[in-house]
Amino acid sequence: MAASEHKLSSVPKDKRARELWIQHAAGFILFEDARGYAREKIDPRLNPEVRAAVEKGIDDALYGMMRIVDGVSGRLSNATNEVHLAMLVRHVRQRADGDSEVVEEVDLAYGDGMCMGMAGWVEGDFGAHPPVKPGSPKRAKKKKAATNKSRRG
Repeated sequence: MAASEHKLSSVPKDKRARELWIQHAAGFILFEDARGYAREKIDPRLNPEVRAAVEKGIDDALYGMMRIVDGVSGRLSNATNEVHLAMLVRHVRQRADGDSEVVEEVDLAYGDGMCMGMAGWVEGDFGAHPPVKPGSPKRAKKKKAATNKSRRG
């Protein structure tokens, strides 16, 4: 099921809780939209042992991506230049005038560690303040993407 089919939980008031909440939200999105998608594509006719091996391969690939997100790997460099990937997670709020604004943004390479978070996410643990409301998912309304109208707040 896609992350957009879940309802976002309330934003924690405590600064540290918000920092963790936004990082867990990033993990939840990756798990629902990447891991979940890949698992849905597994042939249902596979025997349980083969299915388990395929699921492990999906998790290993996702962990490899988390290593890149954390900055552990994923760099190309020479004596004067470097190319690396960065992943940002943004908390965006809809304003009363209909525009969106970025409330908070985290570069996940400077977060608490997506690789560490993954161990809990595999078990369904998304922290003390999970990013989605418990219970059955509700389809989220599609909102206009925050583009050039967004600004940091």
